[in-house]
Amino acid sequence: MNRKEATQQILEAKFAKGLTWGEIAQESEQSESWVVTALLGQATMTPEEAVKMGELLELDEKVVQALTQIPHRGNVIDMPPTDPGLYRLYEMLLVYGPTIRELILEKLGEGIMSAIDFQFDVQKKEDPNGDRIILTMNGKFLPYRKW
Repeated sequence: MNRKEATQQILEAKFAKGLTWGEIAQESEQSESWVVTALLGQATMTPEEAVKMGELLELDEKVVQALTQIPHRGNVIDMPPTDPGLYRLYEMLLVYGPTIRELILEKLGEGIMSAIDFQFDVQKKEDPNGDRIILTMNGKFLPYRKW
């Protein structure tokens, strides 16, 4: 079973059980954002983590095994994305990406933010003018080196 097929079965099981991602993540020792990343096929679970998720979601053994396979990361969506939520994130990067880059260069030097030594979080902030979304990205600075 490939990761895409496993993801579909995971989403169906989540819906059938009426669980939230937060409730699913509570069964893990990892963050909600990491658990969702793994269950959507973009991170690798240990066999123990995969078994816990399999028991919670009543997943077939092949799905559990798929969760332990190293994924081909970054091939889940087409670029540019067509889903409105993903497209807006893409649009934010197009508009604010150059600013983010310039501020990283000025504050930290020539380098990049790691997507490997990385954490992110999504929070909701209630606001009388409309709820707000708070996205936090926390990645290690990787300076370019000379050799």
